[in-house]
Amino acid sequence: MSGAERAAPPAEGESRLVLFAALAANLGIAVAKFVAAALTGSSAMLTEGFHSVVDSLNQMLLLWGQRQSARPADEQHPAGYGRELYFWSFVVAILIFATGAGLSVYEGVAHLRAPEPPQDATVAYIVLAISAALEGASWFTAVRAFGRAKGGQGWWQAIRRSKDPPNFIVLFEDSAALLGLLIAGAGIFLSHALNDARWDGIASIAIGVVLGLVAIVLARESKGLLIGERASPQLIAAIRADIARRAGVTSVGDVLTVHIGPRSVFVAANVDFDDAVPVGRIEALIAEVEADLRRDWPQIGSLYIKPVAAGGRAG
Repeated sequence: MSGAERAAPPAEGESRLVLFAALAANLGIAVAKFVAAALTGSSAMLTEGFHSVVDSLNQMLLLWGQRQSARPADEQHPAGYGRELYFWSFVVAILIFATGAGLSVYEGVAHLRAPEPPQDATVAYIVLAISAALEGASWFTAVRAFGRAKGGQGWWQAIRRSKDPPNFIVLFEDSAALLGLLIAGAGIFLSHALNDARWDGIASIAIGVVLGLVAIVLARESKGLLIGERASPQLIAAIRADIARRAGVTSVGDVLTVHIGPRSVFVAANVDFDDAVPVGRIEALIAEVEADLRRDWPQIGSLYIKPVAAGGRAG
C-alpha cells in the first residue's frame, strides 16, 4: 500500500484509549476542583470544576458515539452507522459552547457583581498543580496518538483533514483545560496579590472565552464531517489511477467519495470501457478492480463502478 492516505485515523482501540485517559483524568479533577472551590470561594476554581464535568460528559458521549458507529449495516442503513460518531462530535461541540463557556462567563460576571473576599488559596494551588499533572498526562496521550496519525502533515493541516473527531476533540479539550488552569491560577494569584476578588471573576470570563473559541472550531470541523466530506485527494487519485491502468478501460469519469466514518469511505466511479470489450469481461474487470482497491485501501467500504459513455458524469 502506498502512503497516499497519510491522514489515516489511528486504530479504533487507540482512539478509545485516548478517550478513557481523558475521562479518568477529568472525573478525578472535577471532584478536586469543586472541593477547592468550596474551601476557597474561588469563582475561577468553580468554573474549572464545571469545565471538567463538561469534559467528562463529552468523553462519555464520544465513547457512546464510537460504539454506535461500529454497528454493522442493515436494511435501514445500508451504508452503516459510521456518521453517528460525527453527530455526537457535533453535540459535544455544542455542549462545550453552551455549558462550559456559558457557565464560565455567567459565573465570572456574577463574581464581578458580588466579589467574595479572597481566602487562603493554598488548597487551590495544590489542586491546580495536581490537575495540571493529570491533564498533562491526558494531553500527552492525545498528542502522541494524533502525532502518529498525522504522518508528514502539519498539525493544523492534519486537524482539518482528520476524519476521526475524538482524537482532535480530546486534543483541543486538553489544551483548553491546561490553558484554563493557567488562567485560573493567575486569577487566584492576582486576587490575593492585589486584594481584589474581581480578578477571579475576570479569570472565569477568560476561561469561558477560551472554551467558546474551542467550541466554534470543533463545531465547524464536526459539521463538515456530518454533512459529508470527500476522501483525501491522494486516495481519489490512487483510485482513478488504479482503474485507468486496466486493459479495456478507455477513461475514468467522476470519482465521488464520501467519508461515512473514520475508517470507512463510500466510493462511486463512472468508467468508460472499450466498446469491443464483452459484457462478461466488463463484469469480471469490475470485480477485479473492487478486489484490488479493497485490498490496497481497507478504508473503502461501499464501492460502486458504473459503466458509462465517455465523459459521463455521476448522477
